[in-house]
Amino acid sequence: MATLSDIGLAVAISILSVLAFSVAFAILRLQPYNDRVYFPKWYLKGLRTSSTRGGPSVPEFVNLDFRSCMRFLNWMPDALKMPEEELTDHAGLDSAVYLRIYLLGLKIFVPLTILAWTILVPVNWMNSTLEQARVKNVTSSYIDKLSISNVPLGSNRFWAHIIMAYVFTFWTCYVLRKEYETVALMRLQFLASERPRADQFSVLVRNVPPDPDESVSELVEHFFLVNHPDHYLTHQVVYNANKLAELVKKKKKMQNRLDFCQLKYTRNNSKRPLTKIGFLGLCGNKVDALDYYPLEVEKLSKEIEAEREKVASDPKSIMPAAFVSFKTRWGAAVCAQTQQCRNPTLWLTDWAPEPRDVYWPNLAIPYVSLTIRRLIMAVAFFFLTFFSMIPIAFVQSLASIDGIEKVAPFLKPITKIGFVKSFIQGCLPGLVLKLFLLFLPPILMIMSKFEGFISLSSLERRSASKYYLFNLVNVFLGSVIAGSAFEQLNSFIHQPASEIPKTIGVAIPQKATFFITYIIVGGWTGTAAEILMLMPLIIYHLKNFFLVKTEKDREEAMDPGSIGFDTGEPEIQFYILLGLVYAPVTPALLPFILVFFGLAYVVLRHQVINVYNQEYESAAAFWPDVHLRVIVALFISQSLLFGLLATKQAAIPTPFLIALPLLTIYFHRFCKGRYEPAFARYPLQEAMMKDVLELAREPHLNLKSFLQNAYLYPVLKSADEDKDDDDVGEEWENESVRSSRRNTPLPSRISATSSLSLPEVHEDSRP
Repeated sequence: MATLSDIGLAVAISILSVLAFSVAFAILRLQPYNDRVYFPKWYLKGLRTSSTRGGPSVPEFVNLDFRSCMRFLNWMPDALKMPEEELTDHAGLDSAVYLRIYLLGLKIFVPLTILAWTILVPVNWMNSTLEQARVKNVTSSYIDKLSISNVPLGSNRFWAHIIMAYVFTFWTCYVLRKEYETVALMRLQFLASERPRADQFSVLVRNVPPDPDESVSELVEHFFLVNHPDHYLTHQVVYNANKLAELVKKKKKMQNRLDFCQLKYTRNNSKRPLTKIGFLGLCGNKVDALDYYPLEVEKLSKEIEAEREKVASDPKSIMPAAFVSFKTRWGAAVCAQTQQCRNPTLWLTDWAPEPRDVYWPNLAIPYVSLTIRRLIMAVAFFFLTFFSMIPIAFVQSLASIDGIEKVAPFLKPITKIGFVKSFIQGCLPGLVLKLFLLFLPPILMIMSKFEGFISLSSLERRSASKYYLFNLVNVFLGSVIAGSAFEQLNSFIHQPASEIPKTIGVAIPQKATFFITYIIVGGWTGTAAEILMLMPLIIYHLKNFFLVKTEKDREEAMDPGSIGFDTGEPEIQFYILLGLVYAPVTPALLPFILVFFGLAYVVLRHQVINVYNQEYESAAAFWPDVHLRVIVALFISQSLLFGLLATKQAAIPTPFLIALPLLTIYFHRFCKGRYEPAFARYPLQEAMMKDVLELAREPHLNLKSFLQNAYLYPVLKSADEDKDDDDVGEEWENESVRSSRRNTPLPSRISATSSLSLPEVHEDSRP
């Protein structure tokens, strides 16, 4: 268990780390050769072509003006200057609303910290329960005297905790409601102010029923001409081009290796480069790379062309799904939000993701298999979560004084040194747990992809939900319940069974010291390390040295990344959970939470403005998940406080807590009914207003040309570099129609009634 001195050492190390990262960042970001690492977003927007710092006296590659480096914290006020409206235009609504999660944490915990330290800390401090003889066998630290554990059994002072629990809940709910309302309004305003986007006019149709007389393309066209005759515009069937995409990806890798070998040979032509042709180039016979790779590239080019022809000519390559586009947003909204036929399992429609947001490989998964896939992943995640408790507990047990002395007895003299002991108890457990969790997000993302979600945003939201649940079960509940029980094992052995619940009631709040060190190590230091971007910096310079030959290569070497919703949001929510749980129990944790949210908000704002380039725009569709997880944290906080007071023999005040979970559930149901529809549906009134305004402003907008190839598999667009996207898309559409008609044994049963309206529907401009 960490003591006050251990926590002090962790704070000191973290502050020094923050300062070190800030100084290193201040120096590195001013160097012209690092400009594309620390300001890539401006390059991608075309607003920056070279470093603008230092003036003409500064060399091209190195900035020797150390006076500018002395102002190493100037980036903080610069990150706060951009207004939110301008930030939304610059980075998108997803990034702007993601930053509001940090503001949500500050809005919740600033008043909670003030109230808790003003009222609860004195109430807890002015007792001597932990020093009394009857609990002297309970392990405790100096900081635990600030917690509820120090209040004697049956004390009337528990009324203060009851009242504060109500105050904390009401304030959190008030902030949540205001934020939900604000974000919902931001979303509607964003959708109303945006220029035309393909997803505003398109729906994804899945589970198209088979028809022996028509191809999927013809069937989709006829169905929507009949049922949406005034609004249907065009459609794009979904191709199973996953194998083609893999071949293109493999060819690109081979081409990169060839370019690297050619560049290497150019720099030193005395020796031709060699490569091994075995697994991953690690084994097998050595061959001349300049002879081997061109043959492989040519071979893959032939395979790609053969696969392209197969996809174009084989009806089995067309999935029973399509992206259908409409002339108006109103028509798309009606189609996406209504049932299309008598059988509710056929012709399933939903809003199409933004083209950048589509995860193309999953579109080839049959719809009927999605339920089975998700059931399998639910079972797999259950076992992953609960069986991970064992290695996490084992690893954390090693990251302690006793664990190290058992595994390596020869280190016992070193662990007795004051500084080493404080570091092990104050920093090592949180650091080891943080490192262990680094391997989790990629596993969860693979699981989410297997479940079949068709958009990057839904994949990240699904992974975020799993990550949060994993943290809740393993990191929080596992550490609180198992950790406290093991720490008080001696107490359990040497006391009557009737006294064990009381000991747990005293011991659970004491786990706050572990979470304080976890926040310091993972929150403070991890956030400060984010600004330095050490790994992207190293990777960029390696690519720049070995692979870059042209300006286009240099642009591709930049890897700005994105906000990483699947990992970042669950971590934020975990800190919110800790703050809400320990606010009425151990208020000493709250200042550390505040520092994290303040520092993280400034750092992430800088990254969103200058670095991160969001892959997609979902218009803040993730906010209902953010709201729900805060509600879950509130519910857990109330339940834990109820259990603690029950063990503290507070028979009179404890029943007054029963109303809190009920009020919280009612509040969640209210917000779900009032605000969540704005994130799930598009109001027809808003759609009609946008359509009317756009028709008045741009009456000659060629919407069909804009939409007809928006949802063509990207690998099909880029397959022929000599043709533009429209020609490629038209070729594929015509080829699919010709192929489907060649394979149609009987005349279409619907074409006779629908073909008359086809020319009108396919006009270039909207009516």
